[in-house]
Amino acid sequence: MAMFIKNKNMAFSLILMCFIVVSPMANAQFGGLPGTNILNIQGLVTCSINGSVSTNGTVIPPFAGVPVVLQCAGQNVSTTTTGANGVFSFPSTTVFPISLLSTLLASGCRVIVTAPLSRCNASLPTNGLLTAPVNLVGSTVTGGISILQFVNGLFRLL
Repeated sequence: MAMFIKNKNMAFSLILMCFIVVSPMANAQFGGLPGTNILNIQGLVTCSINGSVSTNGTVIPPFAGVPVVLQCAGQNVSTTTTGANGVFSFPSTTVFPISLLSTLLASGCRVIVTAPLSRCNASLPTNGLLTAPVNLVGSTVTGGISILQFVNGLFRLL
């Protein structure tokens, strides 16, 4: 009978160990429940009043190190900064409100560059803000998680 109890303890330990090992995998899979979306919002800011990357064969330099605000339905949702190459990205770990997805899909969001253009080129205006719409360019479904890819449209000076 003592052998039976020993095996029972061993069996319990093995089952417990299995639950401990499998638990993180199950938690990772729960993220894939229907309705889970990852929003990837990124773009490029150049030193121009219209977001062009070249004019008459001349490459326009990136607008590096400037704040970019994501604004939806008139509310500032998130802020990030452009990198050395003028690229910005709002991290997918940013917690966006549920209502943001429908606003994004209805083209109700825009990105705003809050630094004056004269900061990257003295011949450009010192007043005004660069603003561009945010557009859906694609989506991918992986393991039940929808990854929605958004980029900025053409910038304009306001």
